[in-house]
Amino acid sequence: MGAGTAAPDVELALWRGFRLSMQTAGCLALVSFVPGFLLRLVYPRWENRVVLGINAVLLALLSILYVASFPFYRQFHANFNQMIFTGANDDLYALFITMVQQYALPVRLAGALLLAWVLWRGLKALLACCRLEDFAEAMVWPRWARYLGRLAFLYVTYLAVLLGIFGGSLGWQTAVDWENAGVTKDDFLNEAILDNPQALYRAYNLNRRMLACNGLDFTTDDIRTLAAWLSHRQPDTDDLDVYLQKSAQGPAADKPKHVFVILSESFANWPLLDKYQGIPISYGMRSLIAEDDTDYCPTFLPNGASTVSAVTGVVTGFADANLYLTTMPEAFAAPYPTASAPQMQKLGYTTNFWYAGPATWERIGAFTQAQGFEHFYSRGDFGDVPGSVWGCEDEVLYEKVLEGLDPGQPSFNVLLNASNHSPYDLDLEAKGFDKEAVRDALPPEHQQDEELLKELGHYWYADRELAKFVRAVKEKCPDSLIVIVGDHGDRYNLDKTPTTYERYGIPFIITGKGIHKGTLLPDAAGSQIDIMPTIFELIAPKGFSYMSLGSSLTRTNRQGVNYGFWITRTAIGKADTVPLVPEPVTEGEEPVIDEDAMQNYINAIRSISWWRAKYGPILDASRLEDR
Repeated sequence: MGAGTAAPDVELALWRGFRLSMQTAGCLALVSFVPGFLLRLVYPRWENRVVLGINAVLLALLSILYVASFPFYRQFHANFNQMIFTGANDDLYALFITMVQQYALPVRLAGALLLAWVLWRGLKALLACCRLEDFAEAMVWPRWARYLGRLAFLYVTYLAVLLGIFGGSLGWQTAVDWENAGVTKDDFLNEAILDNPQALYRAYNLNRRMLACNGLDFTTDDIRTLAAWLSHRQPDTDDLDVYLQKSAQGPAADKPKHVFVILSESFANWPLLDKYQGIPISYGMRSLIAEDDTDYCPTFLPNGASTVSAVTGVVTGFADANLYLTTMPEAFAAPYPTASAPQMQKLGYTTNFWYAGPATWERIGAFTQAQGFEHFYSRGDFGDVPGSVWGCEDEVLYEKVLEGLDPGQPSFNVLLNASNHSPYDLDLEAKGFDKEAVRDALPPEHQQDEELLKELGHYWYADRELAKFVRAVKEKCPDSLIVIVGDHGDRYNLDKTPTTYERYGIPFIITGKGIHKGTLLPDAAGSQIDIMPTIFELIAPKGFSYMSLGSSLTRTNRQGVNYGFWITRTAIGKADTVPLVPEPVTEGEEPVIDEDAMQNYINAIRSISWWRAKYGPILDASRLEDR
């Protein structure tokens, strides 16, 4: 819990959660009550067995969810959410191995089943000793008392049904549900208010909204107006591609022979902050940032909460907007005009996508090639190499990229590594990780957290291998441009209640020939859809026509937005609050934003990404009627 959380907040969370769980309890009671009631009418001998059997299954499921919610919260800082459905589209074998290796699945499952058995035995004893029929038969009731008792029972049942339907209330006006339950000022308590079935119900609803594309409530008129605002022109056409058209202002650096965009797994920005510089896990990037041919933007957001969002952002140029592009037929029909690979081909580059994992993950091989990448390389192309279920080790991936790099053939390369990912099973000692030095640098309350030390060790490894790769590329091909970003943050932090900035921020590092301090705007901020526009404005000749939704961090971009947040150089906040509530990026600074401009930017990025990816370039309102 946050430092400012007090007993009244805990009491409010308990009371709110108690009320909401009345709804869950009511639903679960119906599951056994209805078949039990019907059996009592037709075959009473089976009633008790069936009720106990149904409740055995329910208690087992509830116990498993309860035990699973602990590692889930540790990983995602939330009760069950939409990541459940994202995981269902992931590599299920790899997920299973991760749960076994990192989260001790057999032990946790055994503990959950033991808990379920204890609860079931308690339920069985309760039903055996508290039979209403036995109580009624033992008492001699006058007729009026029997009628009064029946009326009281019906009234209590009526109240219980209302409380179950309306989440601890007697009417919908004051009902508690998953959308309005989080009323405390503490994020942890707000998640704790939801019991596990309610959290799953939330995940189901959010996923359904995404699949139905009804999470975005924009009309074609709205999108036209926003697209015109974003492109600084009149809303005089229904063709979105006109608004996405840009012209390069002329190269800000010598055109490189090779361009690299490295999406580094779970590579958060917080270890690069000054307050954590004493922890020896980020020396590689710190030394790189200090070099004269490198510039760094510390206020940058991932495209989404998972790796696949980063991939779609860099590959297609669209923001995460309630669409799962790697599963959409539209994304496989032809490259989007904002796609990175075809536009880099226009500049004379061969396009390659390098992935540490299997080509089948999220259909990444088929997806990237459908979006114009000429070559796709994955773990299956590398032979029998060391790694985890998610992919080969970073050093192996970088070695394969260097082997395939032809200094004389211009190339554009997107790299996606995987080592800094659960189950965090690298042999860190063999890699040279000084765990005791990191332990000594941690605050005393974290020094015995072996899981955290393992996670920090994997960040150290990713950082070291990334720095080695950059040096190797510069040595082999000195005229290269390299962009480094995390695919996402939000996996582990030193602070158990991190600020929004420390939790979600990722670094944007650009290095290579022609880059210098000041290449990026001093107040630059952005997200992954701004990577390619930044590259185009750095290397493309004046007048080069390209298409993008984002904009360059070297020219105009001073804000970023993603699936749930926005950021500037001084402020960050959630994108779905009205009004927007800015939080400071740096403690003690006053977070100031232009509310109207930021809201327009959020809506423009979301609405255009949603419409263009799903419905094409023409704003035709009749398309919405077909949904």
